[in-house]
Amino acid sequence: MKEFDPNYVDSSLNTRQPEPPKEEISSVSFSKRAASETWELAKIVIGSLLIVLPIRLFIAQPFIVRGASMEPNFHEGQYLIIDEASYYLREPQRGEVVVFRYPQDTSQFFIKRVIGLPGEEVEIAGGKVKIINDEHPVGFVLEEKYLPKNIATTPDQQVFLGTEEYFVMGDNRVFSSDSRRWGTLEEKYLIGRALVRLWPLADIGVVKKPNL
Repeated sequence: MKEFDPNYVDSSLNTRQPEPPKEEISSVSFSKRAASETWELAKIVIGSLLIVLPIRLFIAQPFIVRGASMEPNFHEGQYLIIDEASYYLREPQRGEVVVFRYPQDTSQFFIKRVIGLPGEEVEIAGGKVKIINDEHPVGFVLEEKYLPKNIATTPDQQVFLGTEEYFVMGDNRVFSSDSRRWGTLEEKYLIGRALVRLWPLADIGVVKKPNL
C-alpha cells in the first residue's frame, strides 16, 4: 500500500491558468509594433503635407505651357515653376512673365508678359509700344529685345490703366489672345511670375526679366 504524502498535490486540482502559448505572445507584440509603425508613418505623411501644401498653395506651383502665344521664348510642353510669394511682397514689374486666370473664364490659365503697369497709358502705333506715365509724361518706346526682329505689334490702340490694372501681351504678337483683344488684366487674377524653367533639360534655368 502506497503511503500518503502530505506534500503531494494532484495536478487535476491545480486551478492556476496556463500561460498563453508563445505564438500568442508573439502575435500581440507584432500587432503593437505594427500599430506603432503605422502611426509613425502617418505622422511623417501628415508632417509632409503640412509642409508641402502651403508651398503648393501660396509659394510655388508647377505650370505647363500650352499653345504658341509666348513663342519664341516659351514653347508648348515646357514645365515652369511659378513664384506665387513675390507678389505678396511687391507689385509685378514690367517685362515679367506672369501666369493668371483668364478674366473671361477663370477656369483657364494664361501666360503673358507684363507691358503696362497700373496708372499708365499704353499706346500702340506704327508697330511699336509706347508707355506714358508720371516719370515719362511724353512717353517712351519699349525696346523689346526678346521679340524677333521686324515683328510689329498691332492693332493701333490707346489704353488707360486703372490703379489695379495691367496690360499684358504674348511674345508671339500675331497669335496671342491678350489685353489687345479682351482688355486689361485686374490684379486679382494674377497667380505669380514664371521663376524657373525645368523642362526640357536643354532649357533648364531661371527665367530672367528683361530691362524695359
